[in-house]
Amino acid sequence: MPTPDRSNRDPDALTERIDQIYTFYSPDRSVRSFSAERDELTGELTCPERLHLVASARFVVTTAIAAEFGLEGDWRTTATAALDRLWERHYDRTAGGFDQLVIRADEDEAPTRDRMRSTYGHAFCVLAAAHAVQAGATHASGRLETTLNILEDRFYESNHGLYRSDLDEQWEPIEAYRGQNANMHACEAHLAVYDATGSPPQLRRAIEIAEQLCVELPAETGGLLWEHYTPAWEHDFAYNRSEPADQFRPWGYQPGHHAEWARLLATIDARSATEPAVTRPSWAIPHAEELFAWATTIGWNDNHGGFYYTIDRDGEPIVTDTYGWTVAEAIGAAALLFERTAHERYRDWYDRLWAYADAHLVAPHGNWYERVNAVNEPTKPTDGPAVEPGYHPIGACLAGMRVFG
Repeated sequence: MPTPDRSNRDPDALTERIDQIYTFYSPDRSVRSFSAERDELTGELTCPERLHLVASARFVVTTAIAAEFGLEGDWRTTATAALDRLWERHYDRTAGGFDQLVIRADEDEAPTRDRMRSTYGHAFCVLAAAHAVQAGATHASGRLETTLNILEDRFYESNHGLYRSDLDEQWEPIEAYRGQNANMHACEAHLAVYDATGSPPQLRRAIEIAEQLCVELPAETGGLLWEHYTPAWEHDFAYNRSEPADQFRPWGYQPGHHAEWARLLATIDARSATEPAVTRPSWAIPHAEELFAWATTIGWNDNHGGFYYTIDRDGEPIVTDTYGWTVAEAIGAAALLFERTAHERYRDWYDRLWAYADAHLVAPHGNWYERVNAVNEPTKPTDGPAVEPGYHPIGACLAGMRVFG
């Protein structure tokens, strides 16, 4: 870990953090040794035969960004190999689309597959291919076109201007549900496609999604972002009421997603400010600041630090654990809001959030704990396939490098 007296605005210190995280999840810095399924304390493999689509896509993103930033090593080759594995392991060449989960019990036997077509997972596949294009990875452009077409043809609902929920392998609906989380990552994916291609329609699509989810729908909830909706995009306040701690679809408001949207809105402002073919949305920064303010007031544990996982409709904490991803997203949001506004309070939050992460989230090998409880004790990771191969803490480092480095 960086020594305590080194600033987290220092590119060398941030690069050192990134290096340690990569080494934890991929000890020989290659696809061969990569796995998100590792013990948080020791780094030992816990379920090496299991490979989740989101983990595979996120590894492409992080290796591609390392190549984009010119970090030491042949990261373009690694990004190419990571993209190849994403397609080899998950892409269904017969039915199209990407399998959600692959379990390889024996190299000589066909793997077991969960063939659900996840909107969330496919958005990450687009994000991965877009970053691979920026990194110059082999075959990336063609794969970006394919993944983007899948997302648009199979999941986009033009009558709502948003993306539908998950489908089965025959591309049939499996539930009457719509969610902001998958659409948030679709917005992020379109921003990455714009960065990779310079195509104004991609930026416009990102803006349209953001306006729906951050401006229009929250008008009914006092400006706050609800997670769950009906197929007609009406607020579904009953969905998962009995599952407040669900890893992907908890009931309640999520401070982490408010911070994440603040980061995306700041990114939209930055991109649209320099794109003459796109109207810069006047609401982006005001709403980003409001979302960040709510996350760091109502969503922040004043006694022990960290973000509550969920808040009820009356503003009271429900699940008091802090997930590492929430703090990482808030670090990125604070950095970008400081860049867009020059307000010192965002730089102060950037430093405060890093201090919290160093004190409570960074594990002995430089990776981050998945979550800690309300008094900042590491807790057992959630059951199920691992999807976090250092993606969020690396993202926090990269945001700091972009703004301060």
